[in-house]
Amino acid sequence: MHSDGPNDAMNPGGAAPLAGQVALVTGSARRLGAAVARGLHGAGARVVIHYRSSSAEAGALVHSLNTLRHGSAAGMQCDLLDLEALRNLVDSVVGTFGRLDILVNNASTFYATPVGEVTAAQWDDLVGTNLRAPLFLAQAAAGQLRQHGGLIINMLDIHAQRPLKQHPVYCAAKAGLAMLTRSLARELAPEVRVNGIAPGPVLWPEGDLDPELKEKIIERTALKRRGSPQDVARAALFFATEAPYVTGQILAVDGGRSLGGGL
Repeated sequence: MHSDGPNDAMNPGGAAPLAGQVALVTGSARRLGAAVARGLHGAGARVVIHYRSSSAEAGALVHSLNTLRHGSAAGMQCDLLDLEALRNLVDSVVGTFGRLDILVNNASTFYATPVGEVTAAQWDDLVGTNLRAPLFLAQAAAGQLRQHGGLIINMLDIHAQRPLKQHPVYCAAKAGLAMLTRSLARELAPEVRVNGIAPGPVLWPEGDLDPELKEKIIERTALKRRGSPQDVARAALFFATEAPYVTGQILAVDGGRSLGGGL
């Protein structure tokens, strides 16, 4: 990655390696996406907080980031299942900040779809958010990213390789995103790097999860402990600031969970 924007003066001695760059993080009003957006912002990037319905959380995060650095964050609403809206989202990012250097495809839907109960609507939603949207958003952003030697980071899941019981549609969509990550790395080279992050137990799904199940999941990690959203944010920063010769790779941030058996 390189920096050639007007904020390079903010980067004495490499203190702000992403100064001058602009990052769009989908689904970043809260949870993992918010942690990644904060991490990129902390490294000097201007960030776009994309959301679908979490307007209050997005507004609060944008305000917080702009308090830290004036004019460094903006919130943008978009339904990623609306393909026509994806081009408008990229245009809005460029219209607001003048460029786009980093695209993080983080937005996701996640819920059980037991075989025998799967509906077409569930398929369209899970595949749409986890696979179709990242492809078409990358396609919409490719021109800008090529101009600036950009980066795409796709947020995957260790269950792209190890199926999670009762979640066949979600797992298939994430497996497709893993192949899309490698395919885009080839298609968009040499100008654009494309990598993925596959988190393990760093943040529990929303809603109640049985404490015994949590304990079992943690026990099956090699490190015997849960990670944090900041672990994922640090992986994103690695790709953005320390890995200029890395593309087409998927980094598991899972405490070694993917080494053992799956649930």
